[in-house]
Amino acid sequence: MATVKGVSSFSAEQEAQALRKAMKGLGTDEDAIIETLTKLNVSQRQQVLITYKSTIGRDLIDDLKSELSGNFERVIIGLMTPTTMYDVHELRRALKGAGTDEGCLIEILASRTNAEIRHINENYKIQYGSTLEDDIVSDTSSLFRRVLVSLATGNRDEGTFVDEALAQQDAQVLYEAGEKKWGTDEVKFLSILCTRNRCHLLRVFDVYRVIANKDITDSIKSEMSGDLEDALLAVVKCMRNKPAYFAERLYKSMKGLGTDDSTLIRVMVSRAEIDMLYIRREFLATYGKSLHSFIKGDCSGDYRKVLLRLCGGED
Repeated sequence: MATVKGVSSFSAEQEAQALRKAMKGLGTDEDAIIETLTKLNVSQRQQVLITYKSTIGRDLIDDLKSELSGNFERVIIGLMTPTTMYDVHELRRALKGAGTDEGCLIEILASRTNAEIRHINENYKIQYGSTLEDDIVSDTSSLFRRVLVSLATGNRDEGTFVDEALAQQDAQVLYEAGEKKWGTDEVKFLSILCTRNRCHLLRVFDVYRVIANKDITDSIKSEMSGDLEDALLAVVKCMRNKPAYFAERLYKSMKGLGTDDSTLIRVMVSRAEIDMLYIRREFLATYGKSLHSFIKGDCSGDYRKVLLRLCGGED
């Protein structure tokens, strides 16, 4: 359900030459760059990257960086980065950039699969010499830190078995840890929400609604606050409906005054080859306007052009 699928037959050399031509001489042909990079998928772009260097003797990323700027550059460099490395760079920026970008940490760690998390951990260590966990621990605090550390282990049960007795018990434990007592035992929420498999949790949420007479998300909102609340809500939302979670991330990045470009760029770049069509469908169903129209109204120039290509059609 990708909007960017790649082309069935392509010549890495031809595409490399087309990119060089777009950047050579006076001025830059941004349209040609957008056209070339959005028709290829991430592995095809990697082939072009290597071929560019071997046939032209220049570094494509360096050339793009010297020719482009601003948010448009961020999207293009994002497209040129292998999937795992893109997440690695984003996590590092979120931890070591100016101030901590908690939203980015939550989004990536709550939404990626175990295999994706494992690849992120391996590459993070190679790239930066410290582990992702070490950097999370040094940069965040309290229970929020513990939720991130848990998610960063990539150790969630990925089976589909629902243990009915355990589901009843988990729901009861969550109820007693939150709604039923004065004060909240957040660790109980962490241990259940961050380790159980998706099918099991969906059952837990159903049982919880019966016991507590309210949805688990409402309990999290009333019992917790700040980053911890955001992290646990993200986990629940990703379990229920991941495309809807990303649709909400995109909506919030654009609604109101100003745009949260980091989030907008990251979601568009990282989901274009995975589930962008589903995200578009959820966006339209939830907000009554298409993602396409939102981007069109919120961004401009080449930045808008490339994002609309990643979005695909108008719904």
